[in-house]
Amino acid sequence: MTDILEHRSLYIGGRWAEPAGQGTIEVVSPVTEQVVGRVPHATPEDVDRAVAAAREAFDHGPWPRMTLAERIEVVTRIKDAIAVRHQELAELVTLQNGSPMLFSVRGQALSAVGAFAASLAAAARFVVEDERQGTGGPVLVRREPVGVVAAITPWNIPQLTIAGKLAPALLAGCAVILKPSPETPLDALWLADLCAEAGLPEGVLSVLPADRETSSYLAAHPGIDKVAFTGSVGAGKAIMAAASQNLTRVSLELGGKSAAIVLDDADLSVAVPAIVGGTCAANSGQACVALTRVLVAASRYDEVAAALTGAFASLTIGDPSDPKTVVGPMVTRNQQQRNLDYIRIGQEEGAKLLTGGGVPEGLTTGWYVEPTLFGDVTNDMRIAREEIFGPVVCLIRYETEDEAVALANDSDFGLSGAVFGADTERATEVARKVRTGTITVNGFRLDLAAPFGGFKHSGIGREFGPEGLSGYFEYQTVNLPAPAKS
Repeated sequence: MTDILEHRSLYIGGRWAEPAGQGTIEVVSPVTEQVVGRVPHATPEDVDRAVAAAREAFDHGPWPRMTLAERIEVVTRIKDAIAVRHQELAELVTLQNGSPMLFSVRGQALSAVGAFAASLAAAARFVVEDERQGTGGPVLVRREPVGVVAAITPWNIPQLTIAGKLAPALLAGCAVILKPSPETPLDALWLADLCAEAGLPEGVLSVLPADRETSSYLAAHPGIDKVAFTGSVGAGKAIMAAASQNLTRVSLELGGKSAAIVLDDADLSVAVPAIVGGTCAANSGQACVALTRVLVAASRYDEVAAALTGAFASLTIGDPSDPKTVVGPMVTRNQQQRNLDYIRIGQEEGAKLLTGGGVPEGLTTGWYVEPTLFGDVTNDMRIAREEIFGPVVCLIRYETEDEAVALANDSDFGLSGAVFGADTERATEVARKVRTGTITVNGFRLDLAAPFGGFKHSGIGREFGPEGLSGYFEYQTVNLPAPAKS
C-alpha cells in the first residue's frame, strides 16, 4: 500500500503554521479507494490569519513596491523549479485525482509550466504606465496591482488553474491566498515550498485547503480585493454572491457544454482524433472545455458515428499510472455515479447508446466509467444541455450550416468548441459565428498565450495571455498640469 502523505501544518503568510482547528481532509485515491493523503482543514480563523498576513505584505511589504522586472526574476525561479520537478508533480496529481499519467505530464504539470511562461512573456511586454494627451491636458495612466487575491481552484486540472491565477497575480504585485480543492490539496502545498525557495517574500502567499464553507468565508472577507475562481456554475454563483457583499472584484471560469461542428467536407482523419482528444482523452472527460456535443452534417452522420464508436471503444481504460492508459477513473464515487445517472437519463430520453454505458468489466475497484457515445441525440435532451463532466459524448445531426451554428449557440454555456472542414476559410467563418470564448479550427487546443474564458454561464473575465495579466491590475489616471502657455 502507498504510504500516506501527511501534512500537519498550513502554509500561512509564507510560513508553515499550526492550524487553528483539529479538522483534517483525507485524500482518497480514485483507483484504490484508499486514503493516500491527509492535510489540515483550514478554518475561518486560518483565513483571518492568512488575510492579515496578505494585507500586511501588500499594504506595507516590499512585493508590490518592487519593479516588475524584479518580480519577473522571482516568478521565473518558480516556473523553473516546477519544470525541473514536473514528473514529481504529475505523479502527485495522478495520485489524487486519477488523471492518466499520459495526460498528467503534459496536461497537468507541463501545462502549468507553460502558463507561468506565457504570463512571464506577457509581463515582459507589459506597460506599467504611459503618458497620453487627454482632452484637457496630458494624463498619466498607471496600472496598480489589484491587491489581495483569493484564488479558489478545482480538482480536475489543479496546477494549470493555479498557474492561471498565481502567475499573473504575483507578477502584478498582488498577495495571494490559494484555496485548493479538498480533493487535490497535496500539489498546492507542494507548490508552497517551491515558492518559498524561489524567494517570495513573507506574507505574499498562503495555501489553505478547505471545503465550500471556508471558500465562501474567504470570498466574503472584507480584506480580499479580488476573487479568482474556477469551478462549477453553482459554486461560481455562490462565490459571486459572497464577494458581492463587499463589491469584491471577481473573475469566474465555469462550466461548458462545448460543440464540435463537423462540416460536410470534414476530413475525419483529422476530426476524429481531435474529438477523442478533446473528450475522453482530456483528463478522462473531466474537463470544462470538453467537446461533449458533436454536431454532424446529416450527409456524414453514419460515417462519423461509426468512426467515433470505433475510436471510443478502442480506448485503453484502467490504472492511470500505466503510461498506456488513456481513460482513468472519475475523481470521486459521487462523480462516477453522476456519470452513470446521466447515461441512464440519456437512454430514458431516447438517445441511442452506441458504445460504453457502464462500469468497465474487471474494474470494480476504483471509480471508472466506460467511454460512452450517444447517437440520435436532440439538443433539448438533458444529456445535451447539462454538464456531465466525464467521458460521455452526444452526437447531434444537423441539415444546414446555419442550423449547426444555431445548435452550437443554443446552450447556456459558451466556453470552448471546434469546427472541422476541409475548406479552412469556410470553417473559420463558421467559428466566428459561435458565441464561445475559445474555438479551434480543425483541432482542439487551449493556447496559454491567448485569453481563455467563457460567454454566458461559462464565466466572467479571462485568464492567460496579456488579457489574463491585465485582470490583476487597477487603472489610475493622473491628470498632469497643462503646459504653460508661451
